[in-house]
Amino acid sequence: MKKFFLSLLLLLLTMTAGAQVGDIMGQMRENPKKAYGNDCPYPFQETRLTKAPRGYKPFYISHYARHGSRYYWNDVLYKELDTLLTTAHKKNQLTAEGEAFYKNFMAVKEELSIGVSELTQLGWEQHQRIARIMYNNFPEVFKKGGNVLAISSLVGRCVLSMSAFCQELVQCNPKIEIREQSSRFTIDGVVPSDERNPVKHKFPKVRPRYEKNRSQFKPDNSLRKKVIDRVFISTEGLPGNLNHIGSNLINLYTSLPSIGHEGMMGNIITDDEMIAQWEGSNLGSYSWVFEPQYETIPILQDIMRKAEEAINGTSNRVADLRFGHDTYIGPLTVLMGLNGADRNPEDPYEVKNCYQNWQTCKASNIQLVFYKGKKGTDDVLVKCLLNGAEASLPVPTDNYPYYKWADFKQFYTNRCNSVK
Repeated sequence: MKKFFLSLLLLLLTMTAGAQVGDIMGQMRENPKKAYGNDCPYPFQETRLTKAPRGYKPFYISHYARHGSRYYWNDVLYKELDTLLTTAHKKNQLTAEGEAFYKNFMAVKEELSIGVSELTQLGWEQHQRIARIMYNNFPEVFKKGGNVLAISSLVGRCVLSMSAFCQELVQCNPKIEIREQSSRFTIDGVVPSDERNPVKHKFPKVRPRYEKNRSQFKPDNSLRKKVIDRVFISTEGLPGNLNHIGSNLINLYTSLPSIGHEGMMGNIITDDEMIAQWEGSNLGSYSWVFEPQYETIPILQDIMRKAEEAINGTSNRVADLRFGHDTYIGPLTVLMGLNGADRNPEDPYEVKNCYQNWQTCKASNIQLVFYKGKKGTDDVLVKCLLNGAEASLPVPTDNYPYYKWADFKQFYTNRCNSVK
């Protein structure tokens, strides 16, 4: 009977998660940049959090974040577009709209080539704002100051994201003492598969089940051709195949809001067209985050170890912060099963209901908030926020969105240990 009720509870939680996901297409119509997937700038939104059970107050936060908005991650995109547009301009193969785009691109070409992979001003501001929201949401954690450890990937945009976040926390309360570290000593807890990590891991990759039925999915692949037709009168003699040219133009378009040049491409691409092709791109994203999920086990183990130290008093930190990349927070979302991301459906059309690639947006973050009850009670509760909103976990609870720490720890310890 107990197993029946637990199964029923998990089913209800899954339904709750589905309700939270809501109308996927509607969410993108409200914020079309969500259709940009992991290029989406952080979608700040008003969120009402569930009040803690009576007598429980937050005392510790464990966090993992992706760096904020940046220029495109490598210089190949900018170089290829430079060559392509210059060639087409010289050969008079650009439409009027393509010619306007060419002039806009050339005006910022030097900035783009210098800025490759660097954090932008928007990226800095995103982490400042997220830090202040965290402080205001959970003032009990920080009101007396306290020690915080922040660790980062060795990549500059992550280090600067960490700095922006930490500076803002100290602005909120100068009594907070923060140790920032970006080194090989702490890299295992933030980007464990980095080749510079002295701790070597070898985890298996797993393919999502929908891939065996991928042929059932009928994607909208018309956007590349539409974009090419709007930019070029003819593509004869231009460098690169048509699919690659179209993909480059789309990738530039989705990156522009993060670098302060939104509108540079005019009406070459519309947000309605991005929304129409989103489900196909989301499928690819799910495979991308699902396959390496076990590589984030060391991060989850670091989270649990440090949380246990904060709970039993062997650590005096009020927060542990981590700053890394989409290649880790995306798979970590799957490993932890946030909002059902680990459901692994067989139907490719069902994937969008358990994972949306905008959840791995610029500055995306997971916050685990820990609560203690009154003196004399041993139970510690934990709540998970994904990008500021309460998220469900595949852990039994009768008090969603709060979970008993003992249940959380047992569930995820078993999940980590089950991977060979």
